[in-house]
Amino acid sequence: MEHMRLNSVPGTRIDVRRSARARRLSLRVSNLDGRVTLTMPAGVNLRTAREFAERKAKWIASAVERRPCPMLVDVGVEIPVEGEARMVVAGAEATARLADGVVKAPAGIAGPAVMALLKELARERLASAAQRYSRAVGRDFRRLTLKDTRSRWGSCSAEGNLMFSWRLILAPPGVLDYVAAHEVTHLRHMDHSRAFWSMVRAICPACQASRDWLRREGAGLHRYRFSPDD
Repeated sequence: MEHMRLNSVPGTRIDVRRSARARRLSLRVSNLDGRVTLTMPAGVNLRTAREFAERKAKWIASAVERRPCPMLVDVGVEIPVEGEARMVVAGAEATARLADGVVKAPAGIAGPAVMALLKELARERLASAAQRYSRAVGRDFRRLTLKDTRSRWGSCSAEGNLMFSWRLILAPPGVLDYVAAHEVTHLRHMDHSRAFWSMVRAICPACQASRDWLRREGAGLHRYRFSPDD
């Protein structure tokens, strides 16, 4: 992939992606990591692309500035767990745990320990929700896996395997519940047809509020880093 830097936006690298399907020049700033991507259609040269980016310099700078700032999880840092802010405090045990409204974690390895706890909680909550909704739609899923995906919160394969982002445990419980309902409904409808959305609303009546929350706040769940190398 090619790259460019603009004098008008110092310190910002722009990744240049050539696409035969693109109809026009376009810019995108990721809310997750601040990465700036310029997409070029066939037949457009790099000079034209640079001139386009220069014209959009103020927009690029503003979009980069607005994205959520990364936060390294450690003792003394507050993180959301099921939508509730909890302070990470030093604990005497080798693993992290929830206790008295805080997250107790071993000093020195607090970040990785907290991440392990969050994954454990996410698997428990998502497995429970997926099983409940599986009964509601009358279809069983085969396997449930957790990943740290950036482009989607969940997926359902044609084989009936479910995948979810473990970061959903950071969101309010209704949001995790909605994503589970959404993906389980794909066991019946492998599309986003009217029938699909009708079933989602039937089994998860509060789905719209959770969808709206993810659009507004979802990118912020990726701001939390659990080691300096993340």
